[in-house]
Amino acid sequence: MRVRNLNGATQITCNSGSWLAYWEKFSGQTAYGCFVSGCKNKRSVGGHVQKNSPSDKNWYVVPLCDECNKKTGEDLDIWDLAMLVPANVTRIARVVPDTSSIRAPRAASSLS
Repeated sequence: MRVRNLNGATQITCNSGSWLAYWEKFSGQTAYGCFVSGCKNKRSVGGHVQKNSPSDKNWYVVPLCDECNKKTGEDLDIWDLAMLVPANVTRIARVVPDTSSIRAPRAASSLS
C-alpha cells in the first residue's frame, strides 16, 4: 500500500502521550517494527500519512522508525495489511483494516 508521509505532523499533539501509543490504543495491537516494506528497523514513532487516493485525504497514523519518519513529503510503501488508524479518533473503537482488495480463498468443494 502506498502512502505519503506528511510534513509538519510533529506539531500536532494527542491525548495518548505519543502518536505511537495512540496507534496501539486504537488499533488494539502492539507494533514492534517499522511498517515500511523492507525496513528492518524497530518502530519508534506513530507517523502521520495519507493514502495514495484522490478521494481520501484523511490523515492516518502508522508505526514508523525515525529514519522512515524523516522522509516527509515522500511516498512510502507500507505493508498491504497495515492497520491505518485515523488521526482523529476520539473514542476507543477497534479500527478494522481495509481488506476490500484482498480476495478470500475459494471454499473447498464437497467430497460427498
